[in-house]
Amino acid sequence: MYDLILKNCKIINENSIHESDIAIKNSRIEKISKNISSETKEIVDVDGRYVIPGLIDDQVHFREPGLTHKGEIATESKAGLAGGVTSYFEMPNVNPTTTTNENLTKKFELASTRSFSNYSFHLGASNSNIEEIKRADIHQASALKVFMGASTGDMLVDDLDALDDIFNYSPLIVVTHCEDQKTVEKNEKLFDAKYGADVSAEHHHLIRNVDSCYLSSSLAVDLAKKYDADLHVFHLTTEKEMDLFTAGDIDGKKITAEVCVHHMFFNESFYSKLGNQIKCNPSIKYESDRAALIKALLENKIDIIATDHAPHTWDEKNRAYTEAPAGLPLVQHGMQILMDFYHQDVISLETIVEKTSHNVAKRFQIRDRGYIREGYYADIAILDLEKNYIVSKDNILYKCGWSPFEGHDFNSSIFMTIVNGNIAFKDGMISEDLPFGMQIEFNR
Repeated sequence: MYDLILKNCKIINENSIHESDIAIKNSRIEKISKNISSETKEIVDVDGRYVIPGLIDDQVHFREPGLTHKGEIATESKAGLAGGVTSYFEMPNVNPTTTTNENLTKKFELASTRSFSNYSFHLGASNSNIEEIKRADIHQASALKVFMGASTGDMLVDDLDALDDIFNYSPLIVVTHCEDQKTVEKNEKLFDAKYGADVSAEHHHLIRNVDSCYLSSSLAVDLAKKYDADLHVFHLTTEKEMDLFTAGDIDGKKITAEVCVHHMFFNESFYSKLGNQIKCNPSIKYESDRAALIKALLENKIDIIATDHAPHTWDEKNRAYTEAPAGLPLVQHGMQILMDFYHQDVISLETIVEKTSHNVAKRFQIRDRGYIREGYYADIAILDLEKNYIVSKDNILYKCGWSPFEGHDFNSSIFMTIVNGNIAFKDGMISEDLPFGMQIEFNR
């Protein structure tokens, strides 16, 4: 007997679309075939909707431990379920920072009784923790996060000798936030001298500018080449940086690139309306940069799409520009943004699946997730391309309670999200008595 059968699916998987049923048993996909009629505990008629692998978001900030006034593992993982996200990698800039293997293990222990989707965590680098990095368990941590630019938390790695050691000795994939801090600080002084108290979010992309990103990302690429290291560069934002990366399939690449949904959606014109709501690091930049990012994505210079979900309270974001923290909540609405790009004939559904699931699984060597395959975990998102979705206070699930998309009318919605064979989200509602997610395993 099966636990669940999904009938009349239109499956998007491995660059093809085909109609089939899916039978699920003991957390995994047992059978993919047309007209499955075996005995089952539950049947859902998908009615021809598109069925895709659940999204794997390799870049989220769920703020636990220590920053739980902004978000929690429980609240933000639930918000992710409403966005079709079934697995995530979470960042180390919490309190205390995840810069020791002991603190990393504690985060896994926290998530085991708090996360409603599947989870892993990045170990964090610092200027002085190279011995911790050398001892990292490649089967536990998802990657090593290096903040080569300052952001939320005090984790800037700006010592060149430390960076040399990190790229030389890290047993994990190095994932980077790339902004040159000296350039940013120089620009901050210039804008403070010119505008004083009137400096605002409309200057953010000029302070954290193209040069600050390129200087840092080019350094990261140079270090990776010098030491033959595995490098994945997070949230690229500029046309200039695209010259650093190679087009082609992700298989075999040692240097890979990523774009986030907000950098694909917003440009500098949105600062006047949204202000600090879209203040983030690296900054949202020019329309020419936004267009170049999408072009690079389609050319396979950019390999992965993520959200960099980074919630802050409404009060924090309403401070003066210089005091307001950087980051915005996105994990609930990333897929809706991408589905709008599909409706605009910008990105195919097959490409969306490749960049949000398949390539994440490949790059980080995730075991038995990221595809709709027999024997794989039943992590599934079901899309309703015909039903619009208006973001409102009533349906925002982030603990912070706000979104820069409030009032926005998306063309499509998430009909259902299934995690490890369990229906976790359906028709706008998180399921009751939801089981906890699993720790992600790696084939390394």
